[in-house]
Amino acid sequence: MHHRLCQKLLDRLPGSVTVPSYGRGAIRTGIVHLGVGAFHRAHQAVYVDDCLNAGAKDWGIIGASLRRTDTRDALEGQDGLYTLATRSSDGEKLRVIGSLSSVLVAPENPAVLIDALSDPAIRIVTLTVTEKAYLRAADGRLNADDPDIVHDLAHPERPKTVHGFLTQALERRQAQGIAPFTILCCDNLPANGTTLRQVMLDFAHLRGRRWVDHVALNVAFPSSMVDRIVPATTPGDRARISATLGVDDAWPVVTEPFSQWVVEERFPTGRPDWENFGVTMVKDVTPFEEMKLRLLNGAHSALAYLGLLSGHATVDEAFAAPPLRHFIDLLWAEAATTLPAAVSGQTGPYTQELAQRFANKALAHQLRQIATDGSQKLPQRIISTSLARLEAGHGADHLALVPAAWIAACEARGAALPVGHFTDPLDAGMTALLTRRTSPEQAVSDVFDLVGFARGHDLRHTLLRLVTMHLTRLRERGVVSALAHLDGASS
Repeated sequence: MHHRLCQKLLDRLPGSVTVPSYGRGAIRTGIVHLGVGAFHRAHQAVYVDDCLNAGAKDWGIIGASLRRTDTRDALEGQDGLYTLATRSSDGEKLRVIGSLSSVLVAPENPAVLIDALSDPAIRIVTLTVTEKAYLRAADGRLNADDPDIVHDLAHPERPKTVHGFLTQALERRQAQGIAPFTILCCDNLPANGTTLRQVMLDFAHLRGRRWVDHVALNVAFPSSMVDRIVPATTPGDRARISATLGVDDAWPVVTEPFSQWVVEERFPTGRPDWENFGVTMVKDVTPFEEMKLRLLNGAHSALAYLGLLSGHATVDEAFAAPPLRHFIDLLWAEAATTLPAAVSGQTGPYTQELAQRFANKALAHQLRQIATDGSQKLPQRIISTSLARLEAGHGADHLALVPAAWIAACEARGAALPVGHFTDPLDAGMTALLTRRTSPEQAVSDVFDLVGFARGHDLRHTLLRLVTMHLTRLRERGVVSALAHLDGASS
């Protein structure tokens, strides 16, 4: 193929491909999104595209990467356009998304991103930067010793972190009499709006007391819950989608039909009419967030580590294995008892829908993708759920197998699994601990200390014993034996 997907070629695409119905030249940007990866382009950008198609012209998106250039490099030759491929057992539907007006790469020129954030037209900043980018210590507060935080405090005009960019732009807006933007976190963090607000306040405190007051009193941090499975795009995806389009798309995204976004209603300077396009606007996101974290994300992590240790590569493949499928049902049963009353009656239909989504062979969702960053994901997906079960006087045998499987999967890299098969921000410390090949009890204790799992909790030692028991069986007899033991213990 000789042509790239771009604005002037939209009318040449096949009739089966949905394209933007709006004139993109008339769209004004109202949102800056930090972390313009595949998930954002398959989720929030699609909801905004719906609004633009309906005639809302003030909500185009400027995307920004805080690290890599790949998305910018792929899309700058396509006028910011890309293809959303929605895959199910019934086939694939293609839609070109036009809500991204441009993509910035912050490290190349931090001032350009600060300028964009300082524009009075920008009323919302959304984030999908992954859990590790919030730079939290084990207690959930900002890690003030992180080198990038130290850099941003010393060089506020050339920030590297989310905290530094947002604070510098808010300071400029205040100096110019411009209202602060609303900051909408869309990452899988517990009470993500509150969590982001706290680390921003911690950063502001390091900048000076007046900044604490400004952020606390004037900046809105609504919480949200996002849900859509977005596997990594493969070369095969690019080739297949480009062949259907008749032009090359360098960076399409692949996803499932299901999409959910629950957002706390708190936007002092306005927002798009998202509720007209399937977004649930609520007073309290927490029940929805906990159901998703503990049932979907928790099961995903369980499948990732147990599936990799069992020789599986994708979610649907692991979920189809009878022992793992049975285990996930029992994991859901444990986790469901910890959910708020507001959603407790929805867990049956919710897990039935999850089972259908996990079984979607068309996605080929890679377990190694889910396995990445386990130290950042497991606290809210598994550890907090386990402790809630123990606090209520119930067992947490199935939940406790997941951190044991994570440790075992980390140990397996370079042996049963390839080196670097999945990664973690604490890999250096994990490798130093696990290469010593200490006893299961010592390994679990050392890892918990390193990561901060259940630190300071009264039931930490109870959880340590459960995880140690599981790691012992995983090391000695493997996944099948560990799962069989659980079945025997629960029968």
